[in-house]
Amino acid sequence: MGKLTKKQKEALSKFDADQVYSLEAAADVLKKISYTKFDSSVDIDVRLGVDPRKADQMVRGVVTLPHGTGKEVRVLVLCTPDKEAEAKEAGADHVGLDEYITKIEQGWTDIDVIITMPSVMAKVGKLGKVLGPRGLMPNPKSGTVTPDVAKAVKEVKAGKIDFKVDKTGIIHTSVGKVSFGTEQLAQNAVEVINTLIRLKPSSAKGTYVKSIHLSSTMSPGVTIDKNTIPGL
Repeated sequence: MGKLTKKQKEALSKFDADQVYSLEAAADVLKKISYTKFDSSVDIDVRLGVDPRKADQMVRGVVTLPHGTGKEVRVLVLCTPDKEAEAKEAGADHVGLDEYITKIEQGWTDIDVIITMPSVMAKVGKLGKVLGPRGLMPNPKSGTVTPDVAKAVKEVKAGKIDFKVDKTGIIHTSVGKVSFGTEQLAQNAVEVINTLIRLKPSSAKGTYVKSIHLSSTMSPGVTIDKNTIPGL
């Protein structure tokens, strides 16, 4: 481990790294130990008792955070001309089709979410090599391939996020910003955890939720006491 900075040492001195906390207490700790000059993101890491190498244990889903993410999400809608007006009205930042496909092919990816329609997926599918590694490829399971693009835009802008277990069995996703209230952060985190519980694969054996941690940008992680979370 590298040498700790003065701010990192100060952050570590403000809480007990060996202690487990309730979600609200952990959120409160994070607000005290976050030292960035910007409004840091608050992330949740949930280690699951699954083997992601097995298709029937791949945990993936979507969740709408009750208090949103606190982040301005830039949305591109790739759609047919008859859907452009409703996509714009719903709040999409960029709307079009062929011209944006060309831009993406040339390397443009200055967006956070891409929403498209089943009828144009043949065109969008060609962008897989560019969008896939960046996590931007639309997917029906995440609700980003749909005939109702306006509804999808509104949901994403309201705080709908998608998540996927990584190869080590961990779900990592944002649950808000340090500027959020402790209750808001805790409620967002509970929504993520409850969604994960509903998605438990029937083939998963043993302890499903192994550990939960909250952290903010550049802060130490705070361990959550699973017994304080309803449903676990």
